Amino acid sequence: MKNALAEATRGRSGIPLEPVDRTHWRARQKKLSAREQRWAASCGFDGTPGQICLVADARGDLSRVFAGVDVASPPFALGALPSLLPRADYVLANDTLAPRDAALGWALGAYRYARYVAAPKDPPRLLLPRAVLNETAPLLDAITQVRDLVNTPSQDMNPAHLCEAVREAARGHRAEFKVFEGATLEREFPTVHAVGRASAQAPRVARLRWGKASDPLLALVGKGVTFDSGGLDIKPADGMRWMKKDMGGAAHALALARLVMAADLPVRLLLVIPTVDNAISGDALKPGEVIRTRAGVTVEVDNTDAEGRLILCDALAACVEEKPDLLIDFATLTGAARVALGPDLPALFANHDDAADALLAASRAQHDPLWRLPLWHPYRIMLASNIADVVNTGASRHAGAITAALYLERFVPATTPWLHLDLYAWNDSDRPGKPRGGEAQALRACFAFLQERYG
Repeated sequence: MKNALAEATRGRSGIPLEPVDRTHWRARQKKLSAREQRWAASCGFDGTPGQICLVADARGDLSRVFAGVDVASPPFALGALPSLLPRADYVLANDTLAPRDAALGWALGAYRYARYVAAPKDPPRLLLPRAVLNETAPLLDAITQVRDLVNTPSQDMNPAHLCEAVREAARGHRAEFKVFEGATLEREFPTVHAVGRASAQAPRVARLRWGKASDPLLALVGKGVTFDSGGLDIKPADGMRWMKKDMGGAAHALALARLVMAADLPVRLLLVIPTVDNAISGDALKPGEVIRTRAGVTVEVDNTDAEGRLILCDALAACVEEKPDLLIDFATLTGAARVALGPDLPALFANHDDAADALLAASRAQHDPLWRLPLWHPYRIMLASNIADVVNTGASRHAGAITAALYLERFVPATTPWLHLDLYAWNDSDRPGKPRGGEAQALRACFAFLQERYG
């Protein structure tokens, strides 16, 4: 995405690009020459989002571009243009979009995952002031990392690879890094070990610490299932096909941690990434087994395909032991959340209304959607076990996203502000600014929320 943006400097000219909606177009076209008005009319251009109108000068050279945009979704308004426009340099010619939104949309639309194919040709470039490029660069880097990590197949994105990504982030920001594995993992994170023990790719927990001891503790957790077969409760083929993306929560938590460190927010950061390959072998976790978690809570395994909440509960327990000022976890946790809200709208659960309200306000301001669902405590009965403290999933399909969140809530004290994001981390199809594949969801909202809370 970086090569889609360049600095606007003296001596570097660009083709004028005018984003317009229907309202702006009606006023703008009156100022065009008669020839330009006829040309736009013959192209059927009226400012509808997604339309473009390329205008040539008297010599036949491209002299101006009009682009119909949806001003209600500014970060993605220019997302289609890098794929539609000729390779050239362009410069914004009006203030319909804020430069930051224009930069985000243009760069997000230029993203391509090219690890296993020939590198695509450089896209057309949008020229912007250096200050805008500096402001957007960390966010674009974070979004790129989320997309790249989620898009990478499991042979190149197993628990060891994911831990290495955390190690690189720690190295880049002089943070403390540690990996728990083997006997140490089994002792300190028993549910992570139980879920991942069947795989040839050993389970791990990556931990990063950064910041001053005197600052408030911000704890981030991300579900890192690098591939999910479902375990012995195996998924059908169509349900397993895209399960390389089941580490999307870990990708989000890592990206948010990088943004926090890059911005030097006055927090003491704790990042915990439990990561496993949920595979099948003779040592696989079996339905009906009982695990004693890090917190001492016993869990009866009702379904091995509800593994995400198992690895998360030990990670959450490790964080709450340190009494964080705020705890956030990200997870591609339930299909029920997707059935309820669809692929584009992550579900938010929270135990403190003030934190939830602040995050939702940031979500609206950033045009980065979230929707809050309730921690409906009467549904705790669905997680009752007759041989353990709790089951990891009940027999009923009702309220699946809520019962998953209620399971996690058991490991978080009511006094600890906690936000749980159940997200998809994926685009099923190509759309402007949102190419098919891995996607960062609510990342911009969460970072803006943290900036407001701690900045």
